[in-house]
Amino acid sequence: MTTPAAPQAHEHPRANVPGGLLGYYESPIPIRRATLGDAIASEWTKIRSVRSTLWTLGVMVVLMVAIGLMSALLIAAADTDLAGEPVVALGFFGVLLGSICVITLGVLTIGSEYSTGMIRTTLTACPSRARVLTAKAIVFFLLAFVITTVTATVVAVFQTAILGGGIDSGSVWLRATVGVGLYIAALGLVSLAVGAIIRHSAGAITVMIAVVLLPLVLALFMFSDSLRDLQRFLFEYSIPNQLGALYGSTVTETGPSGWEPLLLMLAVAAVAMGGAYLALDRRDV
Repeated sequence: MTTPAAPQAHEHPRANVPGGLLGYYESPIPIRRATLGDAIASEWTKIRSVRSTLWTLGVMVVLMVAIGLMSALLIAAADTDLAGEPVVALGFFGVLLGSICVITLGVLTIGSEYSTGMIRTTLTACPSRARVLTAKAIVFFLLAFVITTVTATVVAVFQTAILGGGIDSGSVWLRATVGVGLYIAALGLVSLAVGAIIRHSAGAITVMIAVVLLPLVLALFMFSDSLRDLQRFLFEYSIPNQLGALYGSTVTETGPSGWEPLLLMLAVAAVAMGGAYLALDRRDV
């Protein structure tokens, strides 16, 4: 009787099985293609687990509530006539200051990853750069919109209760709550796009603060008659004036009114995000 030849020392006993050695292991983890939903879940985990989100949005809420209620209490104590101005317009000052917090968070949402090098890990896990930026934009926009809208609504309710009198119309309330929430969230998207383009948190925040405040400041110091048209344009299309238009209270009689400021900001956000997609795709990490 002949015995089968023993396998050679350098040959694995299962090497001749179809599929080789890899044919003997099958991962229990289901394999599927990554989707935008996976990227959104990842970005949501990031944004809610860092302290910058809590601090920036927390400060924004405090500013909106504190300034809104303080202005209503001061007017009530002084028995001042609002001269036909909507009561909810008193929330303007808190939202304007709170927008700086949203701008900061928008920049940090992507700028912090570049400063720490985390962006390399993010793009390794999700090589599709457009998907990463889209996920960041969706998560940030929804978070900023919800927080701003809820806070603006609470402030408006308290202001109306403190000052009493007539109730503002439904359109005024809608613009002062949902409209303001969408406007601030869109402004935050512009900040996120600028952060993606500049890739430096401090520089991007400085640029965005200048965008918000510089046109109005420049217009205040234009005393020459030859600059009247430019001065009026800067007043009308400055972010503080557009934000005031949503509340039905502006510093000029012309310029954007009603829902027009929101449409303008959404258009600016779309252009800025387009530039961010192009920059992220064309440049190396």
